[in-house]
Amino acid sequence: MTTSPAACDCILNNLKDFGIQPDYYDKIITGDLGTIGQRILKDMLLGYGYDISKQHMDCGTEIYYNEEQDTNAGGSGCGCSAITLTGYILNKMRKHEWKRVLFVPTGALLSTVSFNEGNSVPGIAHGVMLEVAQ
Repeated sequence: MTTSPAACDCILNNLKDFGIQPDYYDKIITGDLGTIGQRILKDMLLGYGYDISKQHMDCGTEIYYNEEQDTNAGGSGCGCSAITLTGYILNKMRKHEWKRVLFVPTGALLSTVSFNEGNSVPGIAHGVMLEVAQ
């Protein structure tokens, strides 16, 4: 299960709705897609004509060591997003190193009942535009 399609939809609609390109943002940051989900997200957006490879950062791949911890498809999107936003992203913005960030926390709507019954686990993403006041 990956939340890449949800992240793609959120980012794609943000770019289309505002008529902007990925380079409008200093960073486009997802929650925790992991190394596999990142590739899926980038490929999906390339299919729509948007290359986010220069701007994209994923919270999970920033705080985990995939080689040592074998995280592959990621961990907790909400946990990784919260830690990275408060401990890293906002600090970069306070220092004016980044002026515009599209923050797209990702996650799964897990339910042990639906999962154990063989139902799919919906992936979610919501976008928050963060900008430093001039």
